Amino acid sequence: MNYNFKSIKAIPPSKDLINIVLSKTQRKTPTVVHPGYNISRIRTFYMRKIKFCEQTINEKLSDILESFPKVEEVHPFYGDLINVLYDKDHYKLALGHIKASRNMIENLAKDYLKLAKYADSLYRCKSLKKAALGRMCTILKKISASLAYLEEVRKHLARLPSINPFERTVLVTGYPNVGKSSFVNSVSRANVEVQPYPFTTQALYVGHTEYKNIRFQVIDSPGIMDRPLEQMNTI
Repeated sequence: MNYNFKSIKAIPPSKDLINIVLSKTQRKTPTVVHPGYNISRIRTFYMRKIKFCEQTINEKLSDILESFPKVEEVHPFYGDLINVLYDKDHYKLALGHIKASRNMIENLAKDYLKLAKYADSLYRCKSLKKAALGRMCTILKKISASLAYLEEVRKHLARLPSINPFERTVLVTGYPNVGKSSFVNSVSRANVEVQPYPFTTQALYVGHTEYKNIRFQVIDSPGIMDRPLEQMNTI
């Protein structure tokens, strides 16, 4: 399976996400309580705002959770790649934080809807709505670090080449400045930058070629020195 990481949508900061949710709630739900409304209609008016706000947040957070690959479900190649680049545990923790917050907001909305159902005045309904939306936004503020981290992951995933882990593969690896990129350019349709100095290649580049009617993907990799893994740099 090929994973289209470039299709993952940008994640707004928590402050922007709160503004999006509140402005949409304001636009999409009635805004004026008329003097002639009876108490049941007033309750419905404010309950609708609480429910709409919760549903909007649920949609936004669900989109984030569904768009990112789950480490357990992707091919081991991508699982290892995610672990090397971003630390698998940190990645799973951030997604878990988003999911837990979504559930908290859902339960919070249910509790406030129950209270609003029995509110006995306009003031009480309005206060419950204000408290419900305020607490939902507070929960969103608390996931700001996880949202920012996942946005950085998204940017890096979008820059990864599309590598098919099930296709026949030639991986070209070795010391810096020995002609790996020139070789890849010669045998495949890749167009990797070539310079007369080391460490020109700083990411994976993929080209494709055919040999005896069999398709291969050819991967050019950054040059590596003969040293332990813990002494190597990020690239």
